[in-house]
Amino acid sequence: MALLSRRLPTPLGEMLAVASPQGLCLLEFIGQRGVERELAQVEAARGSPVGEGDSAITAQAAHELAEYFAGRRTAFGVPLDLVGTPFQIDAWHALVAIPYGQTRSYASQARAIGRPTATRAVAAANGQNKISIIVPCHRVIGSDGSLTGFGGGLPRKQALLALEGRAVQADWLHGEAGGFAL
Repeated sequence: MALLSRRLPTPLGEMLAVASPQGLCLLEFIGQRGVERELAQVEAARGSPVGEGDSAITAQAAHELAEYFAGRRTAFGVPLDLVGTPFQIDAWHALVAIPYGQTRSYASQARAIGRPTATRAVAAANGQNKISIIVPCHRVIGSDGSLTGFGGGLPRKQALLALEGRAVQADWLHGEAGGFAL
């Protein structure tokens, strides 16, 4: 199975998109910690090395991301080929169900997948999400409304939530959208 990768420019930094013939497997900010590990997991799970090149799926992801950052898209239609355990995939489906402009707590997400005592496991699964923005782990915040971990960094999380019109607590942050201009 051929895996193709493409670099995508965004206002928050360049991203790497990797797709199989079935869908998008990875979308992460270049330079963020853990991307090489995630890339290796995708290659192992799909039995193929990643090569550079464009596909209909990476082109669709690029188009939809550009619309999202321009404020013209609130939901994504690009096919996904999620790489993870069954529990992780359940947690990620719950992320996709969080509407644009809304947030949920990890506890709420755990309840949504029928595992109300699995809050920490859900948080760990979110940390393994390989498809940033489209599988919107940035929409999960602390139960007290505070920003919590995000692989792309808290300033990017703040910027994504600001783009979606969601105000969050940002005592740790000075300036609009973490210094990112959208």
